[in-house]
Amino acid sequence: MTAQQFFFILFALITLLSGLRCVTTRDMFHAALYLVISLFGVAAMFAQLEAGFLAAAQLIVYVGAVAILIIFAVMLTRGMAQPTGPQLNTQAGLAAVVAGAMMFILLRVLPNFNYPVQPADVPVDSIQQIGQSIVGQFVLPFEVASVLLLAALVGAIYIARERKKKADEED
Repeated sequence: MTAQQFFFILFALITLLSGLRCVTTRDMFHAALYLVISLFGVAAMFAQLEAGFLAAAQLIVYVGAVAILIIFAVMLTRGMAQPTGPQLNTQAGLAAVVAGAMMFILLRVLPNFNYPVQPADVPVDSIQQIGQSIVGQFVLPFEVASVLLLAALVGAIYIARERKKKADEED
């Protein structure tokens, strides 16, 4: 096993285990932190696969913006202090069966996969082409998503302040 394979497996395990902890933990704040770790693992795998643009985009967009926004929203709501809901819902059994079936399929397919995969030729101006396509076609959806995330943060602050005012009035 080469060093590159070792680190890829290491980052994949970090990503998978933190993703698993993200969906199984009861504490919302810890779940958000596990999500950040999982997103860092994905960025590390992109960097290792020499996809620097995707690694940087992963760090800036998902870790730097979305995950931090989720953490702020969780911290601003009072529901994070004490989880009250059940750990598992009614669909947990079905989800476990589907996950087990997918794991079985992957374990059957991956050993027959032809390693190593040779990378395709990447055009020299590929990053410029990606930037042009994002700016040219997807500026409006990107800005709408930004405004929606900002509205969610403002809403979380408003809800947290309303509860605090009501609690202060009752005292």
